[in-house]
Amino acid sequence: MKLKAFCLILLFACPTVFAQQKPPVNDATTPLHLLKPDYVTPYGAPKPEEVSAVLNRIFAYLDATTPIGFINEKTNEPVTDMSKIDSNTILARGDFRIVSYEWGVTYAGMLSAAEATGDAKYRNYAEKRLTFIGDSAEKFKKSKGYEEWEGRMPLRNLISPRNLDDTGAMTAAMIKAKRAGSKANVQPLIETGIAHIMSKQYRLKDGTLARNRPQANTLWLDDMFMSLPALAQMGKMTGDKKYFDEAVRQVLLFEEKMFNPNKNVFMHGWVESMEEHPQFHWARANGWAFMTLAEILDVLPADHPQYGKILDLYRRHAKGLASYQSGFGFWHQLLDRNDSYLETSATAIYTYAYAKGINRGWLGAKEYAPMTLLAWNAVTTKVSEKGQVEGTCVGTGMAFDPAFYYYRPISPFAAHGYGPVLLAGAEVLNLLKNKKFEINDSSLQIVEK
Repeated sequence: MKLKAFCLILLFACPTVFAQQKPPVNDATTPLHLLKPDYVTPYGAPKPEEVSAVLNRIFAYLDATTPIGFINEKTNEPVTDMSKIDSNTILARGDFRIVSYEWGVTYAGMLSAAEATGDAKYRNYAEKRLTFIGDSAEKFKKSKGYEEWEGRMPLRNLISPRNLDDTGAMTAAMIKAKRAGSKANVQPLIETGIAHIMSKQYRLKDGTLARNRPQANTLWLDDMFMSLPALAQMGKMTGDKKYFDEAVRQVLLFEEKMFNPNKNVFMHGWVESMEEHPQFHWARANGWAFMTLAEILDVLPADHPQYGKILDLYRRHAKGLASYQSGFGFWHQLLDRNDSYLETSATAIYTYAYAKGINRGWLGAKEYAPMTLLAWNAVTTKVSEKGQVEGTCVGTGMAFDPAFYYYRPISPFAAHGYGPVLLAGAEVLNLLKNKKFEINDSSLQIVEK
């Protein structure tokens, strides 16, 4: 009975992987030491063209399902005359909202894919939408009645942010785009976003970026990503050290309160009034933190006084996360709960942050490259022929019991999966360009050039 239940858990957690299983090439005459493993997840180094094919499928799907424009919510008619925008004006309906924090990650992923593949279509995707967002924001701010209906405005999160989710990821993407040569009129939105992070977001008394939900003075690990990469990018774009200093200070404040030094992973939430802080190690939140460290290291000057501390934390986190990778290549929804389901978005984020660390020399290639490619191979089994990313946990608050995390739904319409897969694929392409791999004694190993 227990075995049957376990099989059901695996099938629920990884249905696509099991469906793609290929039988090993073995027969009765094969010596035992030469028997081919019956891998569930594709094993070995992917070919660059295979990685590009996955990125192409995702691009085609997103390009077709994220329209640019406005409609009237009541009539469903396009709004082409911006002098007629009003409280009924909304973004054209698509599968995803193109001004969300998830889409900030997606724009960054498109920019990385363009650089890794040399294909301008990815950069054009981001440029068209950021240009539309920047131009529209200016027109909304100048429209009649703006102050009365600002709360319902489709670009409200960028024009008048109220929390870090509203602005941080989008601001980081807009700065990356500007640094890559974008002509989009997004500088006013960048400055608004940075001002919110630096001086308007709620904080604890010691300055840690915080929220007052679900309880007063609460820290969400997600907020590292929703704020700090934007500050680091602002530091890189402007050369102003204060942005680097604040980004690094926040990392160390979050580490002090939320990093488990025994497991080398973060807890998801922290509440100031609690004596015992619940240790729920949610996979995607750890992904946001891991990616934050990689993003900061990517632009933080090597001579910054705290560079060594950030690099050390990144390496400890990398070691901790590696210990929880499943044999399928994925990570579990709760990292240290093997009966929780296997989750795609976190696995993609880890793939990106590991590959980036290897490519930048922060991590050893021999130690980490094989597991990184295994993770990428696992992710690819969750990208459908249509280009949808499956197996992604939907938006998730913080909680104080395991059932909340265990039963969060998964959906191909969870926007959190797309940007991470684009980022992961781009960085894996760079890894394949920089390193050579071979199967030696049936295991994947790196070959020094």
